[in-house]
Amino acid sequence: MNIQKPGYNRSNAFWGVLFFIGFFVSALGVTGVGINSSWAQSIVTEKEDPRDTYEKLKVFSEIISLLESSYVEPIESEELIDGAIRGMLKSLDPHTTYLNPKSYKDMRVETSGKFGGLGIEISMRDGMLTVVSPIEDTPADRVGILAGDKIIQIEEDPTLDMTLADAVNLLRGKPGEPIDITVFREGFTEPKEFTIIRDIIKVKSVKHKIYNKEIGYIKIRSFSKNTGSDLDKALATIAGKGVNRLVLDLRNNPGGLLNQAVEVADRFLDSENLIVYTNGRNEDQNMRFTTRNQAKKYNFPMVILVNGGSASASEIVSGALQDLGRAIVLGTQTFGKGSVQTIIPLSDGSALRLTTARYYTPSGRVIQENGIAPDILVEQPLAKVAKDDKDKVKEESETKKKIRRFLREKDLKQHLKGKKDNKDSLGSSEPVSEEETKKTKELASLEEDLKKDYQLQQAVSLLTGWDIMKQFYKPKVSTTAMAK
Repeated sequence: MNIQKPGYNRSNAFWGVLFFIGFFVSALGVTGVGINSSWAQSIVTEKEDPRDTYEKLKVFSEIISLLESSYVEPIESEELIDGAIRGMLKSLDPHTTYLNPKSYKDMRVETSGKFGGLGIEISMRDGMLTVVSPIEDTPADRVGILAGDKIIQIEEDPTLDMTLADAVNLLRGKPGEPIDITVFREGFTEPKEFTIIRDIIKVKSVKHKIYNKEIGYIKIRSFSKNTGSDLDKALATIAGKGVNRLVLDLRNNPGGLLNQAVEVADRFLDSENLIVYTNGRNEDQNMRFTTRNQAKKYNFPMVILVNGGSASASEIVSGALQDLGRAIVLGTQTFGKGSVQTIIPLSDGSALRLTTARYYTPSGRVIQENGIAPDILVEQPLAKVAKDDKDKVKEESETKKKIRRFLREKDLKQHLKGKKDNKDSLGSSEPVSEEETKKTKELASLEEDLKKDYQLQQAVSLLTGWDIMKQFYKPKVSTTAMAK
């Protein structure tokens, strides 16, 4: 499968190679195809005398021979070599990994938007297996797994020194089968075990809502193969309902396919704009991805929501729109995963997932490790949990005191009616239609969203006052006007 499409600038030497910029996860993965052999050979550039390498390889073969003949228990040479490969790659970055034939085969079907698993995105951070984000409404999300959780044990296997590939293989299984994972979280006094029932994970990557009649809200959960087309449908729907401002929610979005990140950014930028570029060790690894004129453009004033679970493709989109003055980024610092992984098939059906370059925003900021800093820093308050019923009663009474300060006479039960109310009550009232009842419930649900989500609340508030704010806001780079 080739994710590059006509119109994007790129090197012919990379033709047929899929770059996957999401995480090595238990839910999402990559598809890889062949690579130009001359390029593969160009990777092996020896700075030292090749004879030194051959001497080391000779020592390596001697060690294998000794282990096969004299180790206390019989051992297969294939097992030794696989272990040596994994050990070698472990000395590099956590995203460079070896995929045996089975793992490679499994990975080639994972970006279809439907897969089996727990519904968590994982990566290595500070040497620990870390949850980047749970996918909304999946088994992991329902049992309470959170972004930032450290998975310290899978069933009886500790994850210390475990590779991402091995972790993924352990987490996968048949739908309906339970799995126990032990998690340590900031604030825990000791690790906690979660039992999760594996399921078929169906991801609808884009969902949308409308707040205050004119502020559109679009959440992208991940960048899978249909994200661009799903976004087009969502944008057309909200634009048709009079929306003129937009909140793009990329929180807890761990990334996905590069071409879909480019597709998303492309919808909000003029033509001839650079979206992202890569810089690697070899010239063939340096690519530029720019906007095209093949999709409808939207010039809504925008706020992009990000947090520590926003990674990779999410960082490319938010970084590009931030650099080009096209959107305000609100939330907290993003994850900082901005490296290119190339899947290189090997002769025996296995593959090497190799880090070959870094991603840069249009202004030249490196995403790797640094992440994207929001224009407006807004922390999401943690929900307070009462210790016992007495605490709940006390907390409730304090809340009532606060609420009373905002109550008016008309808000009290059985309050004395004014003349207008009395006059209206004498007349016959029209029965409420089902459609009006439905609209009332929808509005109540939207209000509840804003009460629960402080970052979203701030984004909507910001866009509500956009007509005043735009008088003071000046884009960093001249692009499509943000508001007409």
